[in-house]
Amino acid sequence: MHKLKLTDDAILSLKKFNHAEQQLIAKKLRYLEENFEVLKTTKKVTELKGTDYKHYRFVIAKRIRAIFEVDNGKLILLVLKIGRRKDIYE
Repeated sequence: MHKLKLTDDAILSLKKFNHAEQQLIAKKLRYLEENFEVLKTTKKVTELKGTDYKHYRFVIAKRIRAIFEVDNGKLILLVLKIGRRKDIYE
């Protein structure tokens, strides 16, 4: 099983959502943590192209995304950014 960590930026981004959305995001991130190996073979998790790092996108909801990287040496999912689809890739 992977361990989930959030950057300070991801935590600040999470606080911008209303309470219901925060609960949904937390639930989905826990699901990602427990099921990463299965999810990475689906469309819910996609490796982002054009970066030197292993950055992935996770679809949390129709308009909410999380950008994260995998540290294979420690099996850590480091969530870099959480946001609305239109803003997340900036």
